[in-house]
Amino acid sequence: MIIEVLPVGQLDANCYILACEETREAAIIDPGGDAGDILDLVKRLDVKPKYIICTHGHVDHIAAVGQVKESTSAQVLIHKDDADMLTNPEKNLSVFVGQNVSLEPADKLLSEGDVIKLGNLELEVISVPGHTRGGICIKVKDVVFTGDTLFAGSIGRSDFPGGNHSELVRGIKEKLLTLPGQTRVYPGHGPDTLIEQEERHNPFIQ
Repeated sequence: MIIEVLPVGQLDANCYILACEETREAAIIDPGGDAGDILDLVKRLDVKPKYIICTHGHVDHIAAVGQVKESTSAQVLIHKDDADMLTNPEKNLSVFVGQNVSLEPADKLLSEGDVIKLGNLELEVISVPGHTRGGICIKVKDVVFTGDTLFAGSIGRSDFPGGNHSELVRGIKEKLLTLPGQTRVYPGHGPDTLIEQEERHNPFIQ
């Protein structure tokens, strides 16, 4: 399994390239800006993007989706409850930062428990609303990509439209902290961490 991280955009959102080492099929998770840098990394890794997966619909995680899709023909995937954020600049918050991002509808809408086949890898969709209504995490083997749901030492904001603090904390406790402690967490911003580290020390979920 290949995992590479690239901080992109004004808010340094983590864009991840996840690929099957045997088949070279790849998913680009949260291309939130700097499309040229993302495509350069794809080329250096010599992988074939099959999917663009958005953990949620905020502008700092979707801004480069259109350019990356145009260059790779990868399918765009997002949870069904965040689908309208791709096409609506007010809902994805881009209108408030002067970007006005309006994209084509997703190619496929995701739900809790969906499994995405990526070469020899199986990516499990975990629905954890609270940062947005359709926020998801992606688990594959012993790692989980958490978007803006769970960070090292923190959790996602819940004061944007569609946010819900109690729902977010409950989802983290019930669906993420129940994963094996050595599960590696790759968040939407900042450094990676471990589930056991967050269970013991994250002040927002104690």
